[in-house]
Amino acid sequence: MSAVTQVICVTGGAQGIGRAVAERFLDQGFAVFILDNQREAGAQTEAELLPRGRIRFLPADVASEDEVVRALAAIKSEAGRLDVLVNNAGIAANKPLAELSLDEWNRVLGVNLGGAFLCSKHAVRLLSGGDRGGSIINIASTRALMSEPDTEAYSASKGGLVALTHALAVSLGPRVRVNCISPGWIDVSGWKPGAKDKGDELSERDHAQHPAGRVGRPEDVAALVSFLASPESGFVTGANFTLDGGMTRKMIYED
Repeated sequence: MSAVTQVICVTGGAQGIGRAVAERFLDQGFAVFILDNQREAGAQTEAELLPRGRIRFLPADVASEDEVVRALAAIKSEAGRLDVLVNNAGIAANKPLAELSLDEWNRVLGVNLGGAFLCSKHAVRLLSGGDRGGSIINIASTRALMSEPDTEAYSASKGGLVALTHALAVSLGPRVRVNCISPGWIDVSGWKPGAKDKGDELSERDHAQHPAGRVGRPEDVAALVSFLASPESGFVTGANFTLDGGMTRKMIYED
C-alpha cells in the first residue's frame, strides 16, 4: 500500500456499522484497514470497496492478542502510520441468565471489551507517533445505560467500554484522544456484503416511536465517528455520545 495522508483501522468492518465507517473514510481519502473474523464477508467487502480507494482486509479475532499484534504489525508495515482506531467489533449472547454459560459470558466480554483493550494497547504507539497524534473511537451501545431482558453479557461489556473510554482518555492524552459512541436502534439490514440497496422494511410505528422520527442508520454513526476523528473535535476526549434518536430521553409507561 502506497503512502497516504491518513490511515484508519476499523474492527468489525466487514458489515453493519463498521462497513459504513469504512465507506465514509474511504470517501474522505483515508487508507482503510478492516479487521474482522468473518473471512468471507471481509474479503467480499474489500473486493466491493476497492474501486473506491485504498482498503485492506486483515482477518483477526480481536479477542486474541496474537492476532491483534499481527494485524497492527501489518498496518505498520504497509502504511507506516495509524491516525484513527475504531473499536467496533461486537457480538451478543442474549439468553436467560440461568442458561448463559460462563464461556459465553467470557466470549462476549472478550470480544466487545477485551478486543477494544487489546487493539488500543497495541495501536497506541502508531497513534501517538503521527504529526497530530491520534484518535480512538469506541462503539458501545445504549445498553450500557439501559437494558432489555436477557442481555447481561452484552450490557456489561458495553458498560465496561464506556468506562474504558474515559480511563484511556486520561492515560493517553494529550497525544491520543479517546471517545465513545453509544448507538440505539440502528438498522443494519442493508449493510452486508453484496447488499443491493440500503433500504429498510421497518414499519411506520418503528420510526414514529423515536423522537427524531426514524430508526437510526449506520451512516448516522459513521458521521459522528468522522467528527470525533477530525481536528474540529480537538477539545473532545473521554466523552460518551448517545446516538439513539432521543429514545433514552423518552419516558414510556405501559397502558
